[in-house]
Amino acid sequence: MVTTTHRLPARIGVLTIATFAVGTDAFVVNGVLPELARSLDVSVGEAGQLVSVFAIAYAVLSPVLAAATGNWPRRTVLLAALGVFVLGNAVTALAPDYGLALASRVIAAAGAAAITPTASTAAAALAPPERRGRAMSLVTLGLVSSTALGVPIGTLLGSVASWRQTMWLVAALGLVAAAGVALWLPPVPNPPVTTLRARLAPLRDRTVLLILTATVAMFVGIYLVTIYLSVIGEQATAGDGVRLTVLLFAAGVAGTVSNVVTGGWTDRVGPMRVITAAMALGALDFALMPWTTATFAGALIAVVAYGLASWSVMVPQQHQLIAAAPTTPSLVVSLNASAIYLAVSLAGVLGAAALEVMRGAFLPWLAALFLLAGLAAAWAAEKFKR
Repeated sequence: MVTTTHRLPARIGVLTIATFAVGTDAFVVNGVLPELARSLDVSVGEAGQLVSVFAIAYAVLSPVLAAATGNWPRRTVLLAALGVFVLGNAVTALAPDYGLALASRVIAAAGAAAITPTASTAAAALAPPERRGRAMSLVTLGLVSSTALGVPIGTLLGSVASWRQTMWLVAALGLVAAAGVALWLPPVPNPPVTTLRARLAPLRDRTVLLILTATVAMFVGIYLVTIYLSVIGEQATAGDGVRLTVLLFAAGVAGTVSNVVTGGWTDRVGPMRVITAAMALGALDFALMPWTTATFAGALIAVVAYGLASWSVMVPQQHQLIAAAPTTPSLVVSLNASAIYLAVSLAGVLGAAALEVMRGAFLPWLAALFLLAGLAAAWAAEKFKR
């Protein structure tokens, strides 16, 4: 346990770097899709499957690995997971062909799937009770800020050097986090051991299942745009990596701001009003994207609106889940994380299929339909709660 309060931020910062690396790795491929596709001699849609494979592996492996390593020391779990994470990204950077690149994303996802939940529980254990929420929010900040900083930086590096250098950057972030864990993270008390069956038990509750269904649908829509933004905004960027980096940065900053303020909005007006407003804004924004992304200025406005809408649903969705299952809050929140990564994988597959029959500029229309379907599922869950 922490002995001096002033040392807590540095120790929690180590965990923040780890989740920053995970968030960057999950989505940095989005910004280098065209170059990666050319390098591996595949279509952009096939290249997008690297994101899908990572996401589905994360979604499946997260509860499995959490149950399998439940009695391991937390530092051991983090160091092993970061080692696997670095290995996976190094293999991606060196992959000579598409098949090995796909396999390497599963390896990286296996490490990532153990890093994020372990970092959250370690932060809670390290912090005194009165600072526990702040400590966990700092860990979450690593994931959120990766969209504003990690992904644009990786995209810019890919545009001026190579997508392989981008993957080496992610591996380096993992090494920095591993060094920090080894040097600064003290022994952390283990959480109570929970079986895989217990972790999946909340899925038997109809309201919880509907809320998770809403999460999947909404984030399929969100990540259809995220993964294929380079294709959707091709007319605005004219293939310029710097312009694409600016768009990703603007979306990430808007999303970070939105994530920070949404908690207060949820407390004041209730989660369903926040979710409804966010999805209405997102659906309208996506419906207009074929025209707004025709120019760089229009695309900039569109991605800011996209960032605000997208990250506004994270906190209220978690709020809804905890209200529906107050006795198992950590379990339902972890299931929500798996639902998000399942949505990422589905978005990659659906986007690739859609690009075979429609222009990339019109892909946001499909995304808008998923946002509205998710909103309908959220309202259905609200009705059953009553």
